[in-house]
Amino acid sequence: MKYRSAQWFGGREELAFQNRSALRAMGLNPDDYLGKPVIGLANSWSELNNCNGNLRDVADAVKRGVLLEGGLPLEFPTISLGEEFMKPSAMLYRNLMAMDVEETLRANPIDGVVLLCNCDKTTPAQLMAAASADLPAIQINGGPRAIGHWRGNSVGSGTDLWKYSDDRRAGRLSLEEWHEIEASYGCGVGACNTMGTASTMTSLSEALGMMLPGTASIPATDARRLQAATATGRRIVQLVREDLRPSRILTPKAFDNAIRTLLALGGSTNAIVHLIAMAGRRGIRLPLERFDELSKSTPFLVNLMPSGSHLMDAFDSAGGVSAVLAEIRSLLHLDEMTVCGRTLGENIARSRSFDRKVIVSAEQPLLSGGSLAVLKGNLAPNGAIIKASAASPHLLKHVGPALVFRDYEDMLNRIDGPDLPVTGDSVLVLQNAGPKGVPGFPEWGSIPVPSKLLQAGIADLVRISDSRMSGTAFGTVVLHVTPEAAVGGNLALVQDGDLIQLDVAGRSLELLVDATELERRRAAWKAPTSRHLRGYPKLYIDHVLQADEGCDFDFLRPESEAALEFIHPLVGRS
Repeated sequence: MKYRSAQWFGGREELAFQNRSALRAMGLNPDDYLGKPVIGLANSWSELNNCNGNLRDVADAVKRGVLLEGGLPLEFPTISLGEEFMKPSAMLYRNLMAMDVEETLRANPIDGVVLLCNCDKTTPAQLMAAASADLPAIQINGGPRAIGHWRGNSVGSGTDLWKYSDDRRAGRLSLEEWHEIEASYGCGVGACNTMGTASTMTSLSEALGMMLPGTASIPATDARRLQAATATGRRIVQLVREDLRPSRILTPKAFDNAIRTLLALGGSTNAIVHLIAMAGRRGIRLPLERFDELSKSTPFLVNLMPSGSHLMDAFDSAGGVSAVLAEIRSLLHLDEMTVCGRTLGENIARSRSFDRKVIVSAEQPLLSGGSLAVLKGNLAPNGAIIKASAASPHLLKHVGPALVFRDYEDMLNRIDGPDLPVTGDSVLVLQNAGPKGVPGFPEWGSIPVPSKLLQAGIADLVRISDSRMSGTAFGTVVLHVTPEAAVGGNLALVQDGDLIQLDVAGRSLELLVDATELERRRAAWKAPTSRHLRGYPKLYIDHVLQADEGCDFDFLRPESEAALEFIHPLVGRS
């Protein structure tokens, strides 16, 4: 078999000379690699990203597997997207990371790639790149972090932060107690130990067939994590020899399987945007209507924070993603190919739940359907999202007066003011927090409950924005309102006191204002002026698609079959 890398090392004489000499400079003789597949390791390790802090060790284990199987591993760094440090949001840079990985694959003598991910946006960014490059690819994550404890109670990443933050703002926690929780919260490297966006996306990578079965939920510090990495290194060499590429795995039916898995998990709302973007890289359209259609018939089965009480260690012990897939097997396309070289059905043939308190049966679900819902109406003509499984049941049908914040800074300045005109019936509205409006589509949609309401014992109220929220967050929060306010969506026209009607069962979100009045407001509306006049943020604003289209860049989505081809200007088609 002639590998793609052979075009670098055995092609035009003067170029092959230079390329072989470059590897000699790194201590590699031609006999060490000629005739063998070159495997790239796209490593998103960074000291600016605690979630991915163990990926150096994972990479070493992957290399061991590649060498054992007769390949040459060559590791390369990529941008690393860490939720804690990156402002305004790691989401601003998801597309940049996808470009970074894709172009590194395009430009170098790589026959196949192992994608090392963990924190939220690293997983979809790498899969978007792999979908576009269409070289043999497999993904391995760093795993969820260990669980800390405070005063006898486990501490769930994100979810308990929001809960204890509300207690602190309501005056129920002292500063000393707050610092005690902080020490318990930062309990080691790894992704959030709740079913936040990180664990949701790695679970969906496994469900799509891009990870080895059973690997997504292994804890970061578990020895099985490195064993899985070695097996992944072995398997990528086999994938190259079999010429099994993402285009055979990332199919429309595979994305249906991923959507079903998302719904059964009660996973992060962010996954909707990421799945749409990933599918778009293969020319596959995933309309929001598809998510809602599948939601109505997919049971919600996983009792994990933020939609339940357990954490990722319990999920892994209960059987992980494979157990969830086995519970909904009658709803899945079981003939879809995976990186194992086997079908999804073959992978889960013997899988089952080992703990019904964590992964319940499809016959006795936590919800019979609708863990996520797509809303439409004059406030969101192109759609909005709510995570019904993490919302307050009494607010799923609600009419209330709007209290409007024109942007994030306005909200922060006023939300805890004693004179804020808010009641439990109010609907908090945040404008100009969407993809173009910030830019970057940050996780600002989970607007804090005003402290005056917390002090009165009110823990939730309806909140609406064109923004996202952390996958670890909870509450009656309507997100991804499209079109966003910054491009003139009706969200920009909402004023204090306007009545807003939310009806999750009816899938509607309506601004109860006369159409004539809305047209009058639209005539007076002026688009916000961006402060970003150059660089990547300017490119982002100019080219990012709306939430219902995945927030990818318009120029990165193929417009034809020909655009799906991966071409190098010197060595030709791969």
